[in-house]
Amino acid sequence: MIAKSIDGDSVIAIKNALQNSITETFKPTLAIVFTSVKQDIDALMKVLDDLDLEIFGITTNGEFIDENTQTGSISILLLDIKKDDFKIYLEEYPNNNYKEVAYSIATKSKSNFQNPAFIIGTSHPATDGEEILRGFEEVIGKDVNAFGGAAGDDYAFSETFVFTNGIKNNNAMVCLVINQENIIVKGIATCGWKAVGTEKTVTKSDGNHVYTIDNEPALDITTKYGGLENIKPNNKDLLMDLAANFPLQLQREKGDPVMRPGLVVDWSDHSFYTSGAVPQGSKIRFSLPPDWDVMDKVVKGVQHLKATEMPEADAVLVFSCAGRILSFGPMMTAEIEGIKNVWNVPMAGMFSNAELGRMAGGNLEMHNLTTCCVAIKEK
Repeated sequence: MIAKSIDGDSVIAIKNALQNSITETFKPTLAIVFTSVKQDIDALMKVLDDLDLEIFGITTNGEFIDENTQTGSISILLLDIKKDDFKIYLEEYPNNNYKEVAYSIATKSKSNFQNPAFIIGTSHPATDGEEILRGFEEVIGKDVNAFGGAAGDDYAFSETFVFTNGIKNNNAMVCLVINQENIIVKGIATCGWKAVGTEKTVTKSDGNHVYTIDNEPALDITTKYGGLENIKPNNKDLLMDLAANFPLQLQREKGDPVMRPGLVVDWSDHSFYTSGAVPQGSKIRFSLPPDWDVMDKVVKGVQHLKATEMPEADAVLVFSCAGRILSFGPMMTAEIEGIKNVWNVPMAGMFSNAELGRMAGGNLEMHNLTTCCVAIKEK
């Protein structure tokens, strides 16, 4: 398989890059597209469609090829996979029937490929990624190979999109299904955040609404351990710190902890809503603010994937949480460059609102503040 990564700050720039990339020896069939909502997505879709490219598209909070992170632009990974070895589905979930939609896609995929892998993009901020993953598991099994991310909109947290040929939707999922009989797909989700203090118990919660931890209001105990001040509704820095620097770490019996940052505070009782479910009675630990070691752990996780499961790759996809670049700023380039250097093949990625994947030795879950790296190779 041949792969090429291109980027541009406009649809015209992408059109020119495509003209320079497509040759007699490289005729791609698939375009994996990460784009800002600021771009003319309909025009972009037409440019790609006119070249007979199948499109897996998702909007972002920032995008990159190789180690070059950008915002407001378009990044594309071009692949010449045989069309018989992949399918793309885009389906709405207007009734919040996330699990049923995923079940439907998985069922159709199973009829096409005996052993499918899934690259997933979801739109709409309220989408329950864990329900989507459960739908895939019911059809394929607990060991289903799936990775992906939730669309962004340059941090507006308003309207996000997924798209494919002729279809763009703000309340749907797009799914690239790959035939693993002929294409190897391996991935890993890693966050690297360090925990601090002893395990604590979530004493009252309902889904992703965390009321109390060790019988104290969730906000109060979290800000106390974080040393945060000015705990008032009008303090926007407080909410950013909670999300980007002091997430809860939900402990798992199997695999690494799952990050659950507080995103919305209920000031009436100092509870908060997290990015995913935190079951009542579960164990959590608090996080230390991130440092260089967090990025180093992600790169080492990807290096381990190469050493143990994927010695070679033709292309790499990365879904990295938008909260990571808020925490690291320009330093984030070091993590992206470190991942790029593991296989040193064409790479494209995005900064997402949430990540879908499996940590080493863990279950398939929705994550935050996490980087999901997916390597692809033709057999």
